[in-house]
Amino acid sequence: MPTVTKYFDSVVQKYLATPMLIDNKKHDLRLYVTIVSVDPLIAYLNDEGLARFCTEDYVEPDPKNTKNDAIHLTNYAINKGNENFVLTEELSEIN
Repeated sequence: MPTVTKYFDSVVQKYLATPMLIDNKKHDLRLYVTIVSVDPLIAYLNDEGLARFCTEDYVEPDPKNTKNDAIHLTNYAINKGNENFVLTEELSEIN
C-alpha cells in the first residue's frame, strides 16, 4: 500500500531576540533576483527592492507590549494605520 504524505502550508521562522535596527526600528529588506542559469551561474538583480519598517521604536518583548504589532512586525497592513506611518513612493521623498 502506498504511503500517503500530507502537506500543510506553513511558515517557519526564528524570532531574533536582538534584531538589527535602523533608527531604533525593526525592518525587513527584500531584493529580487532572477536566476536564469545555475551552470554557469547567471543571475540578474532588480534595480529596485523593498524596505519595510515598524512604525514604533523597538523594545524587547514582554507581556505588556507583545500585542503591539507596530513594534514587532513590519507588515504594511499592520503599520499603515499607525499615526507614525509614512508612505514613500520615491527615494527622493526620504529626508
